[in-house]
Amino acid sequence: MLSVQRRPGGTALRSEHSGLHRPLATEGPGTRWADPEPRPQDGETASPKPFRVTADLDEGRPLPTGTAAFLWYYVKRRKVMFSVLLTLVVLGAACSVGVQYGMKLIVDTMAEDDARSRLIWKWLGLFITLIAAESVCWRLCGWLGCRTIVSTGVDVRLDLFRHLSGHSLDYFSEHMSGSLGNRITATAGSTGSFYGTMIWRIIPPCVDFIGALIVVTSIDWHMSLALIAFVTVVAIVLGRLGWHAQPLQHQFAQEASRVSGEAVDVVSNIWTVQAFSARQREYKRLQQAFNAEAAAQRRSWIYLEKARALHDLFLWVMAGGMLIWTVESWRAGLTMAGDVVVISALTFRILHGSRDLALSLVDASQQAGVITEMLRVVAVPHQVADKPDAPNFEPGPGEIHMEDVSFHYGEGPPVFSHLNLEIPAGQRLGVVGPSGAGKSTLLRLIARVSDPDSGRILIDGQAITDVRLDTVRAAIAAVPQDIGLLHRSIMENLRYGNPDATDEQVMAAAHEAHCDDFINALPEGYNTLVGERGVKLSGGQRQRVGIARALLKNASILLLDEATSALDSQSESEIQSALNRLMRGRTVIAVAHRLSTVSSFDRIVVIVRGKVVEDGTPAELRALNGVYARLWNLQAEGFETE
Repeated sequence: MLSVQRRPGGTALRSEHSGLHRPLATEGPGTRWADPEPRPQDGETASPKPFRVTADLDEGRPLPTGTAAFLWYYVKRRKVMFSVLLTLVVLGAACSVGVQYGMKLIVDTMAEDDARSRLIWKWLGLFITLIAAESVCWRLCGWLGCRTIVSTGVDVRLDLFRHLSGHSLDYFSEHMSGSLGNRITATAGSTGSFYGTMIWRIIPPCVDFIGALIVVTSIDWHMSLALIAFVTVVAIVLGRLGWHAQPLQHQFAQEASRVSGEAVDVVSNIWTVQAFSARQREYKRLQQAFNAEAAAQRRSWIYLEKARALHDLFLWVMAGGMLIWTVESWRAGLTMAGDVVVISALTFRILHGSRDLALSLVDASQQAGVITEMLRVVAVPHQVADKPDAPNFEPGPGEIHMEDVSFHYGEGPPVFSHLNLEIPAGQRLGVVGPSGAGKSTLLRLIARVSDPDSGRILIDGQAITDVRLDTVRAAIAAVPQDIGLLHRSIMENLRYGNPDATDEQVMAAAHEAHCDDFINALPEGYNTLVGERGVKLSGGQRQRVGIARALLKNASILLLDEATSALDSQSESEIQSALNRLMRGRTVIAVAHRLSTVSSFDRIVVIVRGKVVEDGTPAELRALNGVYARLWNLQAEGFETE
């Protein structure tokens, strides 16, 4: 069984390095820690102040997980605007029904003797006033609806981004980025469309129907009861059809998101597609995916057409029956000519309004299906989340303690079991070992990309799971093996490490990282766009940008994960001086396969199968003739052969 080897003499090696805390005075309540960034020498540019998180993403605001709760949540966010909007819609629809009743009064007056014809001007004034009021209500509704719904769409996108960006890296490895991005856009659009459908296409027909009932009741309450019964039957039948249509709509939304993600995935990996002559294969793959999406869309569409046909049949029967009934009542002398006019007008209004209502309900169901699909994928709880009211992390010198840490990925075997590791502030620690030993996982846990299953990790005496996540990460600079760059200018990517840095400080960091030579050779220099994920730059150039970015962040803890893996030997030698400057006065944890990268470090730990099996200085570990010595000899033989 592997065990931790100690230097000759039996003393634990890590105790030798405890003096690297570098206090300026005796430790105690008044202890002042040395600035992790050395003071600039003559001719050097002063480094920027360390970047600190000041903006608050309002992580305490939960994202509703139910479709109805999600929609109601944004109504409550702007309850005054939505309340006024609802009032205007109801008033506008009521005025339109009043216009029909005003026409009845005009016709009734014209049908009577001349002695009362002067009343026609009163009813005509009412008629014109209601038309004007209806127009004013709808125009105000359009203006306020534009402001309300567009602003709500912005809120939806921001909230979805806030929640989505809080997911762990493991979550993003399980979902296609293109599909996730499209879900945010589609959900914001569907949310706005749902509100618009409710405001302009569902509520008005409902108000029309209520107003029509009032008017018809004033003429013949038997007609009113018949109208209620008929509309109730139609609503139940169409409601059941809409309910059974939901699985088809959800399937279409799911297929649309999947196909969108497939297309983005192919485009983002176009080099691989072209290098392996796979254009035809990908064409056929996308053809199958698009056909599956089209089939789902056709099923949903045809079902909708069936519902429309049934709805038209119902309304034809209802409209014909009401008109025949009204005309027969007029012939029998039970109703006036104006009653025939108003019932005819209201019947056709209900006819067209209910058709629009039925179609709108189906549309609203489809829009809700898109939202439901998004919530199922995006609105899942965060794997790495802040505790309620978690305080900010208070940066210190960078002392790290891992106490009895255990961790595993999903259902896989444990990566670490009861790992204990102490890293004094200011120490440069190299982490080596075979592939799959857990080296990169160690960095993930310290940076709180993942949380341990048990045990705890303390930085400067603070358990990192007890403080705000973003404030912990703000105190840590990282240079990963795969440098991720945004599709922005080189200047913007460099400044990403510290948004407050001046242009001079950015350029000084680029110079220290040996970036300025290739940057100045670019057509637009620092204003050159790097392309998606930095595709316009070579791997070595991206790593230099990553190192410069970490220089600008000026954090007390530096994590290096194969930071020079994309560099040749000559470039690695040139940039080592930049790394040495970056590491001065900081706590450094560097994962390296090239042992030459960490040969001058204060301390090396060798990890095998999640256990620290060797711990000491590079010279001491070479003298032990253990795992580190064997790895060193293998690489030395490779250099000699080369």
